[in-house]
Amino acid sequence: MLAVLLFATGCASSPERMAIAPAATTEAAGLVDIRSLVPDIDLDIRYAGEHNFVGRPVDGYEAPRCLLLVPAAQALARAEHALRAEGMRLRIFDCYRPARAVRHFVAWAHDPGDQRTKPEFYPNLDKGKLLGGYISPTSGHSRGATIDLTLMQCGGDGACSPLDMGTPFDFFDPLANTDSPEATPEQRANRNRLRNAMRQAGFRNYPMEWWHYTLDPEPAPKVFYDVPVR
Repeated sequence: MLAVLLFATGCASSPERMAIAPAATTEAAGLVDIRSLVPDIDLDIRYAGEHNFVGRPVDGYEAPRCLLLVPAAQALARAEHALRAEGMRLRIFDCYRPARAVRHFVAWAHDPGDQRTKPEFYPNLDKGKLLGGYISPTSGHSRGATIDLTLMQCGGDGACSPLDMGTPFDFFDPLANTDSPEATPEQRANRNRLRNAMRQAGFRNYPMEWWHYTLDPEPAPKVFYDVPVR
């Protein structure tokens, strides 16, 4: 469901030890902006604004940019270009995530008094149940090769609209599972279209979240970064 890798927008299982890299800049971490490869890729970087489950800009997001390690950025560019040939495009919600952002998620989850985003992001769960299964102390996004995104269909006039995936991004609920039996046939077909496109570019899906993909194999599976997104 939502991977903070173990958070909700990343593979939740057993906790893993974090080795924070000493890199002080995105360049030192080997992170590149996806728009250096695809200048007009569609970005909706949620954690840089207020439209997210925390309800405010998240620590470490000082600009709405999609940063990734070079191999992941190159693979994402391949996926985007292949989809454009089919009249579709990607919309990116999150890429590299600083470790401090994950700490912000955990602190938010420990605050039962802040329920402002419950109707949109976790309507069927008590906030206290988000820790563990959905929100955990480390995130695969902090390794620089994981992406949250959706698929858009484009018309002849160039206008693109997101396909119906059955839930919003970052929805804490089993309905967000990629193969959820509660999704409609159309929604499951749309999720499969996204999964197939990303698989062909070298990404694997996290089955608990239809929007969550990681380059396979990961370039640096044991290294986490805490450089702010600027």
